Amino acid sequence: MSLSPFWMLPALAGLLCTATPGLARPQPSTERVILLMRHGVRSPLDGEVPAGTRTRHPWPRWTAPAEQVTPHGAAALRALAQADRRWLATAGVLPIQGCPAPESLRIWTNSSPRTIASGTYYAQGFAPGCALAVGHKPVGTTDALFEPLNLHPPRFDAGKAVESIQRYTGGAGALTERHRAGLAMLERVLACPATPCSPAAPSAVAASADGHGIDLAGPIRAASGTAQVLMLQYLEGLPMAQVGWGRVSPATLAQLGAVHGALFDVFSRPPYMAAFQMAPTVDRITHDLIDDHAPAFDLLVGHDTNVAALAAVLGVAVQAPGFAENDPSPGGGIAIALIRAPDGTKAVRLWYRSQSAADIRTARASAAWIPLRLAGCDEGAEHRCPLPRFLKRLEIATAAAR
Repeated sequence: MSLSPFWMLPALAGLLCTATPGLARPQPSTERVILLMRHGVRSPLDGEVPAGTRTRHPWPRWTAPAEQVTPHGAAALRALAQADRRWLATAGVLPIQGCPAPESLRIWTNSSPRTIASGTYYAQGFAPGCALAVGHKPVGTTDALFEPLNLHPPRFDAGKAVESIQRYTGGAGALTERHRAGLAMLERVLACPATPCSPAAPSAVAASADGHGIDLAGPIRAASGTAQVLMLQYLEGLPMAQVGWGRVSPATLAQLGAVHGALFDVFSRPPYMAAFQMAPTVDRITHDLIDDHAPAFDLLVGHDTNVAALAAVLGVAVQAPGFAENDPSPGGGIAIALIRAPDGTKAVRLWYRSQSAADIRTARASAAWIPLRLAGCDEGAEHRCPLPRFLKRLEIATAAAR
């Protein structure tokens, strides 16, 4: 019996559709990603638990000097970098294995030891065995990308800054009142022998004496760092009996995170403050998005203030699992991707990328990429913003600092 040659046609048609690029529907491509992230888990800052914060029991001891990334924080950063490498490879930005080409990857950190260390640990996890460059200014010098106000920009007007903060918060007293429940919860966790645990001056915000910055006084200023230390104890992996002396749960810590995040309502999120905090970084982002020779992956390692200010400039809220809204997580950051459509037009996609609090605690190689939507520039299921409109938004949001 002979077989008709026509039985092969369906299979051949399927093969041709698969093998012939012209018959496949063109897809958008991710050309590059810019990621601004906070440094990793650190030991408490000097003064973060003020001497006036009295408790019935001593605070836990840390395995790293004050203000430095801990060994556990280093492990969590390496794990985070592994997860990022997988995501970037899936997006087609960088290969999944091997040492990235030097021109395809740039890591730049602030000049503080904890940010430099964070960039180094991240590089180790991102490409083990590869000598990735981690750039930064000399320790002790100020980098405008991360701390522009420390350079006293001539256009900064502390009076206008205070006005912007007052409009944004309703005043320092109103800000304190909004966080009254969180402040009371912190007092219960501290279980101090006298009330209140952290005596503080009345709430007030004013220009600093030299006119180059902002001073905040009151319960938020006193309690913000203390609330952060409790969260850092959990993220560090301390036994729960030592985290807040056994008087907190993960849910409690997330609520207390709102007290820590309230500090950014003064220093990072009011429009005038955000403009000055972000103007140099916006210049870097803009250059990355329009320069054909920019690296495929540009990583900036700074602080929670930087992430909070960029979120404010973009007009988005950020929240990682296990954290309060607008309380940037260690290692958490805002990712900006440049997308090219088949017709050559370009757009931007945004995510808040972070490990969950539980994953930081266990140094698990996992990260959530949470899409961010720009109001008025949110097109399609992937929430794209056309590149020209995105760049215009950045320009308008930082105009006060120009």
